[in-house]
Amino acid sequence: MESIVERWRAWLAKWLGARRTEVPPHLRKPRLRRLKHTLELQFAHGVSQSAMVAADPQRLLVDYTRTMLGALLFVPQPRRVGLVGLGGGSQAKYCFRHLPDARIEVVENNPHVLALRRRFQVPDDDARFQVHLDDGARFLHERRGRYDLLLVDAYDETGIPAALSTQAFYDDCRDALTTAGAMATNLYCRDAAMHVERLQQAFGAERVLVVEETRQSNRVAFAWRGDAATAQAMSLSATAQQDLAAVFATVGSALRAQRTG
Repeated sequence: MESIVERWRAWLAKWLGARRTEVPPHLRKPRLRRLKHTLELQFAHGVSQSAMVAADPQRLLVDYTRTMLGALLFVPQPRRVGLVGLGGGSQAKYCFRHLPDARIEVVENNPHVLALRRRFQVPDDDARFQVHLDDGARFLHERRGRYDLLLVDAYDETGIPAALSTQAFYDDCRDALTTAGAMATNLYCRDAAMHVERLQQAFGAERVLVVEETRQSNRVAFAWRGDAATAQAMSLSATAQQDLAAVFATVGSALRAQRTG
């Protein structure tokens, strides 16, 4: 009888185009932490990468995941959304549910994380939703002008991977956007200033906005290619617009403050 390991290796070989069947040693297996009402994904002990409410799996439980969707102020009607980093799929599930006209593409480099997608109730792949097992930097480099909205939230046990910290990566983020596209990235790191500088180099200082989280050590950086604000109605569901109203107010206020100096 085929063992679980053999089936898993066959599945992995399919994802990687039969290029290799072993998981690179630096891609560690995350641990799951179960609480009364939530399921959390962790790499470092005590630090949760993702959290899901079992009774409401599409809910954005962690503050910064909500703040990142403030990028919809810059691109209110995205047709194609890209996400670098799956984790527990919080934002991917939210976008899939509340942006019904958008196609969602996610790239995740860790097969151990991808293997947990059903535990976190991440939708199966279909015409609107796809998850790719690939290196995020390489994946974006090959997708010029593809996304209206790009969300970058990719971490391992050491923090933001080196490949997603380079100037070349942020240049590729810019180039992966449409001419009116926008992105948001979660900066939970000690060298956040470096990441912001590289975003400014890629997009221009006037097209980068940083919002600090008041209840966390995170900060969210936004960058955009189009106008900083638009009068277009959002394609986001009415439920989500109400859910994220405070986020839009916060990001809009920060943008106005930046403009007025």
